[in-house]
Amino acid sequence: MHQLLFFSLLPLHTFSATFTALCARHHLPFLVTPIVVALVAALLLSIHQWRHHKDKRLPPGSMGWPYIGETLKLYTENPNFFFANRQKRYGDIFKSHILGCPCVMISSPEAAKIVLVTKSHLFKPTYPPSKEKMIGPEAIFFHQGAYHSRLKKLVQASFLPSVIRGSVSEIEQIVLKYIPAWEDTTINTLQEMKRYAFDVAMISAFGHKQDSEMNGIKQLYHCLEKGYNSMPLDLPGTPFNKAMKARKLLNETLRRLIKERRESGGGGGLLGVLLGEKNQKVDQLSRLSDSQIADNVIGVIFAAHDTTASVLTWLLKYLHDNGELLEAVTKEQEGIRCRINESNRRLTWDDTRHMPLTTRVIQETLRTASVLSFTFREAVEDVEFEGYYIPKGWKVLPLFRTIHHCADFFPQPEKFDPSRFEVPPRPNTFMPFGNGVHSCPGSELAKLEMLVLLHHLTTGYRWQVVGDEDGIQYGPFPVPKRGLPVKVSPRKIKAG
Repeated sequence: MHQLLFFSLLPLHTFSATFTALCARHHLPFLVTPIVVALVAALLLSIHQWRHHKDKRLPPGSMGWPYIGETLKLYTENPNFFFANRQKRYGDIFKSHILGCPCVMISSPEAAKIVLVTKSHLFKPTYPPSKEKMIGPEAIFFHQGAYHSRLKKLVQASFLPSVIRGSVSEIEQIVLKYIPAWEDTTINTLQEMKRYAFDVAMISAFGHKQDSEMNGIKQLYHCLEKGYNSMPLDLPGTPFNKAMKARKLLNETLRRLIKERRESGGGGGLLGVLLGEKNQKVDQLSRLSDSQIADNVIGVIFAAHDTTASVLTWLLKYLHDNGELLEAVTKEQEGIRCRINESNRRLTWDDTRHMPLTTRVIQETLRTASVLSFTFREAVEDVEFEGYYIPKGWKVLPLFRTIHHCADFFPQPEKFDPSRFEVPPRPNTFMPFGNGVHSCPGSELAKLEMLVLLHHLTTGYRWQVVGDEDGIQYGPFPVPKRGLPVKVSPRKIKAG
C-alpha cells in the first residue's frame, strides 16, 4: 500500500516508466506488465482526481464500478430506463462513468443549449481515441474554432436543398434496385437499410460519377466498419487490427482518387466541393491537404450510414405496429403517385415537399427512437455549471433521449403519435440531429432518402415482423432486436 501511495505522488507521465522498471526487477511476465500498468494507472488517476476535486461540489450521482463505471448498465438496460432512473434519483444534472470516462449528464433543454450553443466554446466535441483513428483525426467532428467553421461551410455547401434536390432521381433508382429483391423474402431490415443508406452516402460523398475505385472503397469501408465497435486491441487478427489495416488502404485509395479528380476537374459530391477549394484564391499554406480531404470524406460516409439505417429500421417497426397510421401514410403517397402517373414523370423534389403526414411520422420516429441518445462534449477548462463544478477533461453528455421522452414537452412520451408535430415543438426540446455549430449538416439528405423509400414501400408492399421478440439492441445505435427481421410481400389492393 505504501508503494501505491508513493506512485500516487508521481507525475502521471513518469509513472509508466517507473512502474515498468519495478516489474522488471521483480521478474513479472512481459505480457502482464502493460496490463498491470494500465490498470494501476487508471486507479491512480482516480485517486488523483478524487484528491483534486474532493472540496468542490460535483453533481450528484454514481460512478459505478472502478474503471468499468456504469458502461455495462448503459449498454444492457433499456436506455429509457437507464437515464430516467438516474434523472429521477439525482435530478437533471448528474455524474456517471462510462466508456472509461468520468462524465456529467444533463437532461434539461436549457442546460443542453448552454453546452451546445451559448457556451459551446467551453465544451469541445470529443470521441474515444480509437474512433478518431478510424474515421481520421482531421474530420470535422473532432474540431472547433476556425478549422471547424471553414469545414462546416464546405460540408454544408454539398447538402444544400439546391444541391440535393438533384439527387432525387438517383436515390429513387437505388430504392428501385433494392425493393424488388426483398419481395417474398425475409430480410434483416437493419442490414438492408445499411446497404441502402451506404449507396446514398456514396453519392453524397463522391457525386454521380462512379470511378473505378468505388468497389474497392466499399469493401475497405465495410472492413473498417466491422472493427469500429470492437475493443481497441491492435494485435494481429483482432477486428480492430484488421480495421486499422483497412483504414490505411482506404486512405491510399482515396489519395489516388483525389489525384485523379483533381486532374480531371474535381467532379461532384463532397469530394468535388473540397477539391473545388483548391481552385479558390487562398493562401497555399491554408489549403486543405489530401489527408484533410480524405478524413472528411470518410467522416461523411460514416455519419450518413449507421444513423440513417437505424432510423429507417424503426420507421418500418412503428408503421408495422400502427396499422391505421400505415394506411393513412399509404393514402397520402398514393395521391402523389396518381399525380406522377398523370404527368408521366418520376418522383421529384417538389413531391417530397408535399408529404406532411409522412414527414410527421419521420419526426415522431426520430423523437421516439432517439437513435442519437446523447452526444459527447469535453470541458476545456474547469467550469461552474448550474451551481455545480465540472472539472477540466470531464465529458459532458446532453441527453437528447431524456429530453425527447419528457412528458412536460411531449405528453404521453411512450405513445407513437405523429400528430404532436402538427404544432412546432418548444425550442431546444427536439434535437434529433444535435444543436448548435456541430449539428448534423446532412439532416435534409437523411430525411429525403427516408421519404423516397417510404413512397415506394408503402404504395407497393407490406411487411410482417418475423418472430415475437421485442426489445432493443445496440449496433452501435439502438435498434429493434435482431435487426427487425420482416417478410416483405406485394401489397394487396382492395377492390372498389
